[in-house]
Amino acid sequence: MTVPQSSDWWKSAVVYQVYPRSFRDSDGDGIGDLPGVIEKLDYLKLLGVDVVWLSPVYPSPGDDNGYDISDYCGINPEFGTLADFERLRDGLHERGMRLVMDLVVNHTSDEHPWFRESRESVDSPKRDWYIWRPPAADGGPPNNWGSVFSGSAWEYDEKTGEYFLHLFSRRQPDLNWENPQVREAVHEVMRWWLDRGVDGFRMDVINFISKEPGLPSSPEIGADGYGSFFAHAVDGPMVHRYLREMNDAVLAGRDVMTVGEMPGVTLEQARLYTAPERREVNMVFQFEHVDLDDGPGGKFDPVPVPLPVLRASLNRWQQGLAEDGWNSLYWNNHDQPRVVSRFGDDSTETTRVASAKMLATVLHLMKGTPYIYQGEELGMTNAHFTSIDDYRDIEILNYYRTAVGGGLVTPEQALRGIRARGRDNARTPVQWNAGPGAGFTTGTPWIAVNDNYQHINAEAAIADDNSVFHHYRRLITLRKTHPVIVHGTFHPLLDDHDDIYAYLRTHDQHKLLVIANWTGRPIEVPLDPTPLIGPNHHLLISTHNDAPTFHHLRPYEARAYLAG
Repeated sequence: MTVPQSSDWWKSAVVYQVYPRSFRDSDGDGIGDLPGVIEKLDYLKLLGVDVVWLSPVYPSPGDDNGYDISDYCGINPEFGTLADFERLRDGLHERGMRLVMDLVVNHTSDEHPWFRESRESVDSPKRDWYIWRPPAADGGPPNNWGSVFSGSAWEYDEKTGEYFLHLFSRRQPDLNWENPQVREAVHEVMRWWLDRGVDGFRMDVINFISKEPGLPSSPEIGADGYGSFFAHAVDGPMVHRYLREMNDAVLAGRDVMTVGEMPGVTLEQARLYTAPERREVNMVFQFEHVDLDDGPGGKFDPVPVPLPVLRASLNRWQQGLAEDGWNSLYWNNHDQPRVVSRFGDDSTETTRVASAKMLATVLHLMKGTPYIYQGEELGMTNAHFTSIDDYRDIEILNYYRTAVGGGLVTPEQALRGIRARGRDNARTPVQWNAGPGAGFTTGTPWIAVNDNYQHINAEAAIADDNSVFHHYRRLITLRKTHPVIVHGTFHPLLDDHDDIYAYLRTHDQHKLLVIANWTGRPIEVPLDPTPLIGPNHHLLISTHNDAPTFHHLRPYEARAYLAG
C-alpha cells in the first residue's frame, strides 16, 4: 500500500513518538531496537495513528541517549541495521502510515568525523565547522554562558589551546551554521534520508542554530554562577534565512512534514516560523505550557500549576495561530514527565484512568496536530524512583552532582524535583504486559521498568473497552471523521472558572462543545449549551460510560457534544 499524497496532510494526522531505546527489545539485550518497533506496527495501526516520529537511531556514543550523533547516515548497531530501518519504513507505508526522523543538527557528537578533523589543529579545513574561540584575557572561557546540562557551555581543548562551544553536553559541540559548507552538509544528510522514503523531520532545537555575532556574555546569572545563553543563541538573527534556505534547497517539491523543536520560542516568533508563505517549517514545538511549573530554583524546583494559568497559555496559542501557522498539540515527549502524573492524578487507579482520558480529550479536540508519546495512550505514570542510582539521564545526573555537591539543595530536595520533572520519567520501558520485564525485554532493561506494570500495560488495556488506550483510539477516529476537529475555529469558554476547561469549535454548520472537570470532585457546569450549539446536539465522546446530565461533571470527567 502506498501512503496517499495530499497537501497539508499533516493537519489531520496524529503523530506517535517512538523512543526506540525504551519501546521494545527484540533480542534480549535490554535495549529497544528497530525489529522491536516492527513487531508492534499492528499495535500502532490498531491505535489509529498516522505518523511515527522516530527518535534518533543513528550511530552515537550515547552521551545524551542518541542526541549526540557520530554518523548522520547510518544506524546504531544497538538498534539494528539499515535493512531493519528499511523494513520499518516499508511496514509503516504498507499500513498507510508515514515515518518522520529526528534531525539533530545544532550539534554533533565529539566523535563525529567532522569534529575530529576540526579539533586536529587551528588550521584544519573543518576548524570553522564548529564554534571555536581563544580563551578570555584571564585564560577562562570566552564568555559566561552555562550549558543546559550544568556547568560551562565551553570546553577547553588542550591540543589547540582554544575553547569550543557546547550548549548541551561537553560531548555535543555546536556546529557553526555561519559556514555555508556546514549548511550544505546538513542539506545532503536530509536528502539522503528523504531519498530513502522518509516523510519528514522533527528538527531538534532548530532555533538554536544562529548565534548572536560576538557571542556576548549574559547579564542574567543563575544560581550556579553561569549566564543564560538564551538571549544570544536562541532565535538568532540568521535562523529564518537558514530555514528558508533549507526549505528551498531540500524540501521544496516534496510532500513532507516538518516540525521544529524550539525552546523559548514566543507566539510572535512562531507565527513567522510557521506562516506557509515564509517556507520555513509546518509547525513548532513550543515550551510555554510545559515550563509553567518551573519554580524559583528552575525546572527541578517545581510548583503547582493552577488550571487558569495552564488554560490561558494553551488558549493563547490556539487563538494566536488561528490564522497564521499551525499548532503542535502535546503533553509528553522524551524530555517531559508523564502527563497523568504532572497535570492529572495518578494517586489511585480510578483517578489515573479518568484524568488520563480527560487530558487526552482536552488536547485532541483542539486545533492542531496531536502528538502521542509512547505509553501515554496507556496512562503510564512517572517512575517514582527512590535513589539517584536508578536514573540514567545526563541532565539528571549532572544536576544532582552540581546542585547537591555545591550545597544548593539537599539530596532529598534534589530527588523530589527529579521525581517530578526528570526526563527519565518518560524513558522507562513501555509496559506491554504483566509478565517478566513488562514484555519489553527478556533481559535486564537499560533502565528499570516502572513497578506498576502488572496493572498498567498494553495487553490489559486492549482487553478493556473502557481503558485509556481505547479512549485515545476513539479520539483519533473522531479526528478522521469530523472536519470541525481539524479545521474548526477555537472559542474559549468559562475563562474565569477555576476548575473547568471549556471551549467551542465551529466549522461550516458544525459545532463542537468540549467541557472538562480538572478536579477530583464533582462540579456543576455554569453553561447553557443551547445558545452555543443549538438544541439538536448529541454526546460525541465522554471519559465515562454515561452522561447523566449536561450540567454535572464527575471527578476528572470530560465530554464533547456535536451539533450540525
